[in-house]
Amino acid sequence: MKIPKHIAIIMDGNGRWAKAKGLARTEGHREGARSVEVITKYANELGVKYLTLYAFSTENWARPKTEILALMTLLEETLDKFLNNPDKDIKVIFSSSRKKLPKKVLTKMEQVEKESAKNKGLILNLAINYGSRQEILEAVLKLQEKGLKPTKANFEKCLYNNLPDPDLIIRTSGEQRLSNFLLWQAAYSEFYFTKTLWPDFREKAFLDAIKDFSARQRRFGA
Repeated sequence: MKIPKHIAIIMDGNGRWAKAKGLARTEGHREGARSVEVITKYANELGVKYLTLYAFSTENWARPKTEILALMTLLEETLDKFLNNPDKDIKVIFSSSRKKLPKKVLTKMEQVEKESAKNKGLILNLAINYGSRQEILEAVLKLQEKGLKPTKANFEKCLYNNLPDPDLIIRTSGEQRLSNFLLWQAAYSEFYFTKTLWPDFREKAFLDAIKDFSARQRRFGA
């Protein structure tokens, strides 16, 4: 089986999962956080080198304030787990506009980055307060500020993280769109859409996506 070097996931369906079970949306997000733990650990075991998770978009600020507060609290709790029970294999980085994020969250993000910096296994890239259009605009401004030639290589150095492009992008919950996620980086990514809601997306569902990817022949325009 061919393991993608870089997998990116649009984690969708927490609210619908909760609604179907008669629970508050926050419970869907909490169970979704459990899927993050499971999939991160399993991706590392499979030998995936990079895992990018779309955790909170720049558009998500339009949600009700109570839901945003719950999401930020859950994000703090998730980061605390990385700090208190660190996986020595996993290096955590962030694709993120640091503007608007609560100070507590920013502090924990910086701590997690620092404490996991020397880890040699999977690189977990959390896209928090992320929007691809915003990332591209900021990269253009950085390119101009630094006086760099407008080449592909220089532009990519100005993105939030200059990671290899994702080989496979997964979206859960049945929706089939990118939702302002990795628009530059997804130029030749393979896409996999599943109706499974993110809180139910665990090892088998992840392996099914990789098996589907393995059966494809990639040509990169050739």
